[in-house]
Amino acid sequence: MRSMHASIVAAALVATGSPGCSANPDPVSAVAKISPTQGNQVQGTVEFTEDDGLVRVAATLTGLAEGDHGFHVHEKGDCSAADGTSAGGHFNPENKAHGPPDAAERHVGDLGNINAGTNGGASYNRLDSLLAFAGTRNILGLAVIVHELPDDFSQPTGAAGARLGCGVIEGS
Repeated sequence: MRSMHASIVAAALVATGSPGCSANPDPVSAVAKISPTQGNQVQGTVEFTEDDGLVRVAATLTGLAEGDHGFHVHEKGDCSAADGTSAGGHFNPENKAHGPPDAAERHVGDLGNINAGTNGGASYNRLDSLLAFAGTRNILGLAVIVHELPDDFSQPTGAAGARLGCGVIEGS
């Protein structure tokens, strides 16, 4: 009987996250596979990984014109429209103003710009303090959009133009 009681207590400690016990020792991660919208070439992956209380965003893309391209998490995990508009607007659960990724106030989904070189390849790597895998800032099931133009951080959404690529964020 004592061993059964000890097992129940141990299970309760793990479930409540007591010090020394962890219900989920592996970091949470997710990936969005970016596919081109109609008439475009962009493709690649965007990985999201929990990193010491923050979320690391690491992207590798191809098929872009040289220069900056707006890069955002959008409010719906739907890439079914040929032009990507089914993904809705920027993910903004706290109704904040649009801004750069390091601004004190911004949409949760505002990731700024991703820069493509002369070969059309682009990469992005930064830690983000607003993105999350739970609660009101949960990005799982939402979409990542790569835009035609740079995000100029103007209101309301940065004037980044057409949506070149879209991918749904799925847990791994």
